[in-house]
Amino acid sequence: MISVRDRARGCLLGLAAGDALGAPAENLAPEEIAARWGVLTEIERGGTDDTEYTIFAATVLLRHGHALTSEDVARAWREEIVARLDGPMRGAGFSELGTVEALRRGLEPPLTGRWHAHGWSDGLAMRAAPYGIFAAGDPDEAARLAETDGRVSHTGEGILGGRAVAAAVAVAMTGAPPGEVTEAALRAVPEDSWTARSLRAALDVAARTPRPLLGRALHDTVVVKHYPWTDLAPEAVALAFAAYAAGGGEVEASIVTAANLGRDADTTAAVAGALAGAGRGEAAVPARWAERIGPVAGRCLPVVAGRDVRDVADEIVRGL
Repeated sequence: MISVRDRARGCLLGLAAGDALGAPAENLAPEEIAARWGVLTEIERGGTDDTEYTIFAATVLLRHGHALTSEDVARAWREEIVARLDGPMRGAGFSELGTVEALRRGLEPPLTGRWHAHGWSDGLAMRAAPYGIFAAGDPDEAARLAETDGRVSHTGEGILGGRAVAAAVAVAMTGAPPGEVTEAALRAVPEDSWTARSLRAALDVAARTPRPLLGRALHDTVVVKHYPWTDLAPEAVALAFAAYAAGGGEVEASIVTAANLGRDADTTAAVAGALAGAGRGEAAVPARWAERIGPVAGRCLPVVAGRDVRDVADEIVRGL
């Protein structure tokens, strides 16, 4: 029997491992990754903003629990992110940079997520896992909490991506098989949304495509060609869930598959790792990866420097 604590630790440790493994493959195509590494399987450096923002989201969630409001989240951004900036923000995505500027201009949510041009990004999806842990077994509540957070920094499909991830993690935390986990993600978003269409298409490709051909097949199916950025939420979420499904919910297989798909590889591998880790628990995260995951440096968010995802997972469980 896998305990809730083990699943929570597996979720955030899997996320951090995916973030770190996928980081050097970010913005690359599968063919470029294959030419450079063959198959990328080993962590080369630390994680990115995905892990730091996840810790930040968990910290704010634990202060307010189910009573969390978008105003609570915006206040935390102002006091703990914006107020600590000395010069330009380092290592953040477009949606986060836009949100900081919106907050500096005195805007309030939901305008903070609508003011900038990057509300469609995967910045909410990358940090949504704590909501699924906190609302384990209740995907509707997990999705609601993620959306509450997301109104500060995102809009439209960017919020839907976070809802999908949070709902899926909530179901994975019960030990449900990957099919039920992916169905929870689909139920959390409108059937005719871009996110839902991409998810269904990617899962179909994952079900019928041999692993060596999966990367190119997924790119041909869900990647937005000729678009200069790789952090589109409908695309990244679809790739992450396809990797999780193709990996059969196993932690290493899911993360490696996601990282080797390229595009926003740190985020897609982080999401795949969160889903698989929640389902399989801490012991399922390869030891060689787990030993590389230590306290975060706070390069993007100094407020979380020194925090370890294992401790954060324990705090969420104690707050249930």
